[in-house]
Amino acid sequence: MRDGFEDDTTESVSEPKKAGRLVYPFETAPEQGSGQAVEVAPGVLWLRMPLGGSLQFINVWAIEDGEGWAVVDTGVQTRETSQAWRAAFAEALGGKPITRVIVTHLHPDHIGLAGWMTRKFDCRLWMTRLEYFQCRMLVADTGREAPEDGVRFFRAAGWDEDAIENYKARFGGFGKAIYALPDSYRRLSDGEEFDIGGRTWRVVTGQGHSPDHACLWCPELKLLISGDQVLPRISSNVSVFPTEPDADPLSDWLRSLAKVKATVPDEVIVLPAHNDPFEGLHTRIDALISGHERGLARLEKKLSERKRVVDTFGALFARPIGPDLLGMATGEALAHLNCLIRRGRVKREVDGDGVAWYAANSSEV
Repeated sequence: MRDGFEDDTTESVSEPKKAGRLVYPFETAPEQGSGQAVEVAPGVLWLRMPLGGSLQFINVWAIEDGEGWAVVDTGVQTRETSQAWRAAFAEALGGKPITRVIVTHLHPDHIGLAGWMTRKFDCRLWMTRLEYFQCRMLVADTGREAPEDGVRFFRAAGWDEDAIENYKARFGGFGKAIYALPDSYRRLSDGEEFDIGGRTWRVVTGQGHSPDHACLWCPELKLLISGDQVLPRISSNVSVFPTEPDADPLSDWLRSLAKVKATVPDEVIVLPAHNDPFEGLHTRIDALISGHERGLARLEKKLSERKRVVDTFGALFARPIGPDLLGMATGEALAHLNCLIRRGRVKREVDGDGVAWYAANSSEV
């Protein structure tokens, strides 16, 4: 009962028009799919792989590792992306082998070509345990019929029959964007330190956007590969899914952001999956946390009268929500609603048709 993959991010009204006092230290970025790279620190290369959609590209990273390169994230499985990697192998990476493939989390734009690359170079996939097994579960849904639990979940959110039929038609598409995963992996654990090319990197995990997202921090180089945990101009999607309808991923997300701030010093260059590398980690984390808190406050105010999930989008999103964004917007709205329920600010009641209605605790349901 899982959605097909969509872009990881949504533009929220909680996002500031500018990124505060962030500094973008690199004047040029690598051309996506060109096989070229920009060196962001000694032995660390920045490449861009084509993605399509509103995000257009994903940043991936190659770290010099002895006689080869450790790769962090891979891009989605498409012919265009694999061709871009072949160009990078020959040009930016100088024909040297890939020694390991490190994946920050399970979304197809990050793990899509991991299986292809590990097989091509006979190397190991590195990722956290929850991300690896959750990804295998999602891939296993490929070709399955949409489950009734999923239908009930979206009907409860206020979806009409056309939207439900669209969900049924799209269900099970996640695995189509991912090359067959390797049958073994090397687990990453929070706080673990390991060596890449003679330098120590530390794992800092977070939850909310995905089950156990791994960031990589190198104190010596003053770098943080942040994946989707901290992005400079957009806020990662934090959603509730039909598999766990009562989950509170937004609280996990907020705690994880605070943890990254407490763990990683501000004096780093952040290497995000989307947008450009930046300086100002703590400023950006503060903006992300305060933005979500403002969204929660707006949502609670909107619930002075009872609403369905689909009635709450205006409090959270800056743009209209059409059919292409409905699933992601529903998941994110539910994340905010469940957070408010957990805080004791909102109550939920299901009517005889299975539709859930939400109201602030000071209101009558």
